[in-house]
Amino acid sequence: MDNQFGKVDHQLVDQFIQSQSGLQRQEVLAGPQFGVDVALIDLHNGQAMAIASDPLSLIPSLGLEESAWLSVQLLANDIATTGYAPLYGQFVLNLPAHFSKEDYKKYWNHIHRYCEQIGIAITGGHTGFVEGQNSTISGGGTFITIAPKDKVLLSKYAKAGDSILVTKSCGISSAAILAMSFPQMVKNKTGQFIYEQACASFYHTSSLSEALTIRESDQGVTAMHDVTEGGVLGAIYELASASGNGAFIHYDALPVHDIQAQVCKLFSLDPRSCIGAGSMIITCTPTAVKSIIDRLTAKNIACTEVGMLVPKIQGIKLCSQNKTTDFPYQAEDPYWAAFFKAHHLGWK
Repeated sequence: MDNQFGKVDHQLVDQFIQSQSGLQRQEVLAGPQFGVDVALIDLHNGQAMAIASDPLSLIPSLGLEESAWLSVQLLANDIATTGYAPLYGQFVLNLPAHFSKEDYKKYWNHIHRYCEQIGIAITGGHTGFVEGQNSTISGGGTFITIAPKDKVLLSKYAKAGDSILVTKSCGISSAAILAMSFPQMVKNKTGQFIYEQACASFYHTSSLSEALTIRESDQGVTAMHDVTEGGVLGAIYELASASGNGAFIHYDALPVHDIQAQVCKLFSLDPRSCIGAGSMIITCTPTAVKSIIDRLTAKNIACTEVGMLVPKIQGIKLCSQNKTTDFPYQAEDPYWAAFFKAHHLGWK
C-alpha cells in the first residue's frame, strides 16, 4: 500500500463516510462532509450546537507550550468558522510512555491557560500513556459552541456570485513551523530577520479574532472556512465543493507576505498550496467586500479579495496573467514531503 500523509481524500468522505455515519437523526443539520469544518445539531429551541474535532499536537522540536498552542488554536479555528467562539472542550491524550508526569503537567497547564483565555470550559476527556507512541499527534480534541441556529455560518452556505476573501498571508503555519524546526538553515539562507519574523508568526495561526470581528458586522457574509492542509488554494476548493459551486481564483491576487515567501522558497514550497493555519477564507456578497476589509483592517488584520464563486458547471479555475486553467484538488499537502526531506538531509 502506498504511504499517505494528511487527511483522507474527498472522494472517500463523499462516497463512503457520508453513507456510513451511524443512525440518521433528523436534528443533525450538518454531518460529515468534505470542506465543512463543523457538525451542526438542532437543539429545537432556536439554538444549535456546533461541534468540531481535530488531532492534538505534541512536537518536541517546537516545545510544550507551542504544541499546546497548536492543539487549542487549530480546534478553535474550526469552531470560529461559525462566527462564534468555542465554549466547551474535551481532550483525549495518548502520550508516549516515556513522557514524564512533570512534562505532562507543563503541557496541560498551557492547554488550560489557552482555553481559559478564549473562554473554553474543559469538560472532560481521557489521558493515558501508551507504549510505542512516538507520533507528534498526541490524541484528539473536540470543541463545542451553542449559538442561534439562524446565525451560525457553515462553509456549505456560500453561494454562486459571492466574492472570496482571504485574511493575512498564505503559508503562515508552514513557514513558522519550518523555521522553528530548522533554525540554522533558515537563518543561514534567509537571514536573521526573516527567521525571527517567521518564528513570531507562529502565534498568528489563530483566526478566531477575524471570525468574531466579521460576526460583529455579518451583513453580506455567507460563509467562512479555516485554512489547513492544502493551504489557501485547497481551502477555497473545499469551500466551493462543500457549497456546490465552482470558483474563479485570481492566483496573482493571493496574498503572500515576504516572510512566508522566502521560507517556503527555501523548502521548494508554494505558500499558496501548503498548510496555512491562521488565514480564513470568507465569502460575502460583492457589495459587502469593502466594509469587511475595512473592519478587519481597523483591527490590523489584512484581508484581500481573491476571486468569486460561480455555478458548479463552470468548474474551479485558476486565473493568472490572462490564462485560465483547471485547478485539480491536491490530496496530499506538499509540506509533509518538504519537512521530511529536510529532516533526512540533516538540516538543523
